[in-house]
Amino acid sequence: MRMPERQIVAVGGHSPEVFEQLLDLVGPSPRLLWVGTAGAEDPWEALRVYDQLRRRADISRLEFFPWPPADLRDLVLSQDVVLVGGGNTANMLAIWRVHGFDALLREAWEQGIVLAGWSAGMICWFEAGVTDSFGPQLAGMTDGLGLLPGSACPHYDGEERRRPVYQRLVADSFPPGYAADNGVALHFVGTELADVWTTREGATAYRVERGGETPLAARVVSRRGDAI
Repeated sequence: MRMPERQIVAVGGHSPEVFEQLLDLVGPSPRLLWVGTAGAEDPWEALRVYDQLRRRADISRLEFFPWPPADLRDLVLSQDVVLVGGGNTANMLAIWRVHGFDALLREAWEQGIVLAGWSAGMICWFEAGVTDSFGPQLAGMTDGLGLLPGSACPHYDGEERRRPVYQRLVADSFPPGYAADNGVALHFVGTELADVWTTREGATAYRVERGGETPLAARVVSRRGDAI
């Protein structure tokens, strides 16, 4: 029996163009689960996602306050895409682990449900990442979900301290990994990088190792009219 294809789309910053490309990975009228834990389940962010995706997807929202739904596992495993927003990565992971959502995400991934997200929703899939979860100074954290090996850094061209902090951390024995500019997405199949999408000429992703960074070839994607 053919095993489901495991896919993760890790995005450097919020991008409707990337969402369009993301939904092209699944069939028509996909079911999408929006997870805004990192942003304290901000209703305005949920509304923004709904407005951008409602023409392409059947959207459900997962909230953990005051508690997660009783049918959490059924809800997660009935989706085609799980989309995770930005915010505080450390707080998000702590809440997920208390309720067993981390294990459900792995189960969903192994069943072929596409996992995706930007900022905190980029970092979380890796073993480690660069985060402002503990304050504006940025820091490395090494307790990500570990579905993808190594580390990640979003907003590489959007916040001036991201690049030097990530390079310093990797030079000091932090796991090597990937950085993504705003509007750039890394598409993984299994645990291997399959493609890089960019919404802007000149914006891309990078492989970051102790010897420095290597820019990766990126394919330009665009929004198709009012399709999303």
